Order: sequence, then structure tokens, then C-alpha cells
Amino acid sequence: MRVMDTVEAPDETSSLAEKSRSLSLDSSAPEISVFLPVYNEAANIIPLSRSLEESLDALGRSHEIIYVDDGSTDGSLALLRRLAERDPRIRVIALRRNYGQTAALSAGIDHARGRILVPMDADLQNDPVDIGRLLDKLEEGYDVVSGWRRERKDRWLTRRLPSAIANRLISRVSRVPLHDFGCTLKAYRRHVLEDVKLYGEMHRLIPIYASWAGARVAEIPVTHHSRISGKSNYGLTRAVKVVFDLLTIKFLSSYLTKPLYLFGTAGLVCLAVSIVSMLLALYYRFFRGVHLNRMPAATLAMILFAMGFQFILMGLLAEMVVRTYHESQNKPTYSVRERINMDDEGSAS
Repeated sequence: MRVMDTVEAPDETSSLAEKSRSLSLDSSAPEISVFLPVYNEAANIIPLSRSLEESLDALGRSHEIIYVDDGSTDGSLALLRRLAERDPRIRVIALRRNYGQTAALSAGIDHARGRILVPMDADLQNDPVDIGRLLDKLEEGYDVVSGWRRERKDRWLTRRLPSAIANRLISRVSRVPLHDFGCTLKAYRRHVLEDVKLYGEMHRLIPIYASWAGARVAEIPVTHHSRISGKSNYGLTRAVKVVFDLLTIKFLSSYLTKPLYLFGTAGLVCLAVSIVSMLLALYYRFFRGVHLNRMPAATLAMILFAMGFQFILMGLLAEMVVRTYHESQNKPTYSVRERINMDDEGSAS
């Protein structure tokens, strides 16, 4: 079995994504693609592979397993090469360096050929047996089924508590009622991920993207095991990154095609406060005899007045950028779920 060539960061793999989509239409493409980011998991690879293959074989559905080595330094890649040599259903992508989990998952999405895509962790904490349960739920008519580590086997203070806070915040802001956005084990119908580009820590927010685009999202409890070998690569700093990514995705979902609404509103608020501050300053000047250079309100009025105009101008510039982005690349501002009796070219659903 030929191991896939080493690839650069997924930002440069748009052509690979197109190739992957074309392969998905091939009758020889597998029904299920399971892909796993791997970073220094040499002690877990062999038992993970054995368990994963047994669980997938038991489903009786065609499948492939894609391991994305994210710059491992402990010999993980050599083990993955050996696995790929003995089983043609195992494919390996070796990134040039450690890009992080989101980039590794993005590489897996770009190279996956299946109709259903299933990401999972390679640390043996996810149970491959749960893949069948995810697929069963998917067949009930959902587009995304997310795993919920209800009985999570991690440290309470450094992992479970920050995760619970982050999940509650994300659920409230996004209005997508999931308990566990951070669980990597999920099942997606292919069309949900075809146009998704991942940055930062946004892989955990894909169900939000999907839900806002009209996808049907469900959640089921999955088994979570304690880590037996290796070292966790996650820390408390990830919670901060997730918050920033949440702000980004909220902006993109609400203001991507109308940024002036955000910047313009901020500008008008600044102008309104500026006018109130100036009126207050003038009142003290003419009725109390206080000089303007002694009143903070006058200084505040000038600063906020300038900020208000800057916000509005930024919004206008953002509007021009958005229009250039959509029109130059012929990108629609909508997404079609289904076409019925459409005779136009390329209208097949």
C-alpha cells in the first residue's frame, strides 16, 4: 500500500478537497471515512487500530481509515506506515510539522472519500464501538450526530470544569443545545463538511456552522475511557482560544454579508454618547462657568465623535471587501438543500 505523500498545511489543499469530492462520487469510494489526528501516540496506535478495525468490520459497511500524523516525534509515523502496508483501507497523511488538531482534522476532511465522515481521537479515550451508534442515529434523518462524554474520565479541575463552562457558554451564544462541543467523535454527512474551512480551534464548532446552515443536529452519549498511555496535549489555554473562535464564528454568522450593521451600530452609539457628552460640557460652560478644557466630558465627546466616524468608515470598507469577496469568486450568499424539477445546468441535488 502506498502511503500518501507528505503534505503542507491544509490551507494549501483546496485542490485536494476538490479531488476528494470527485472521488466521493466514484462507486469505488467507501461509504464511511474515519479520520484521526495523531500526535505522539505511538503507544496507542496498535491497540487503537485493532479495536477500530474490529468495530468497523462488524458494521458490514465499506470504509477507510485515515490517520493524519501531525508532526509526531515518537515513531508514530513508522507504525502508521506499517499499518498502511498491510491494509489498503488504511491511508496515512504525514504533515510536515505539528500544525495542531484543527489543521490535522482539516487535512482528514480534505482527503476523505466516504459519504459519511467520522472524526475521532487517537488516544484510546474514544470508543470505536460508538461509531455504529452514531451512524444509527444519523440514519434517523440527521446531518450531524455529536458525541457526548457524559461520564468523562478526565481531571475535574483542569479539564472537566473549564470544558463545562465553555460548553455552557457556547451553547448559550450559538443557541445550539449540545452538552459537549469538545468531543471529537462525531458523524457528519459529507455535504455538511464540503465547504467548511477550519482555523484556530474551530473544529469543535462545526455543529454550529452546520446548524446555522440548516443542518439537523443530534447528540448521543458515548463512552469515554481514561487515558492509559501517552500525554494529553490539551491545556487550559485551549478554553481561551475557543472563546475567541466563538466570537469569530458569531461575527461570521451574523455579519459576514452585512458588516456595516455591526460597525455602523457601534459608530452610531459612539456618536450618540459624543453628542450627549458635548451637550453636558456646553451646559457646564454657559450655565456654570466651567471652562471646556477643565471638563472631561468635552474631551470624551471629541474622542467618541472621532471613533464613531471611524467605525462607520470601517463598516463601509468591510462592505466593499465582502462584496469583492463574493462577486469576484462568484460565491453565493445562500445554501440550497435540495432542487426539485430544476432543468438548469448543474442543478442536480
